[in-house]
Amino acid sequence: VQLQASGGGLVQPGGSLRLSCSASGFSLSINAMGWYRLVPGKQREWVATVRSDGTTTSYADSVKGRFTISRNNAEKTVYLQMNSLKPEDTAVYYCNSAPASRYYWGQGTLVTVSS
Repeated sequence: VQLQASGGGLVQPGGSLRLSCSASGFSLSINAMGWYRLVPGKQREWVATVRSDGTTTSYADSVKGRFTISRNNAEKTVYLQMNSLKPEDTAVYYCNSAPASRYYWGQGTLVTVSS
């Protein structure tokens, strides 16, 4: 199983990024999927979840109204559109099933929000 997050980078406050998570060896279409983030020195934080059929989403209060999670099961990809980024969004972002499985943590992608 490999869940590979990509699309991170350096962005100014107020900017946008779109993260992607590609799945291999994993039945993406039957799993609810989530995005999570990790700031050094802190616990990993849940960010957003999308149901297996993409019809229902949920968000942490800290990102609600700014981030949008979506998925394309045919392409085995989950997305996180991040708008109005703030410095406190700086973190390594990971995708995983929802709830998360300790077996599925892959390499995350670093998002840095700074002027």
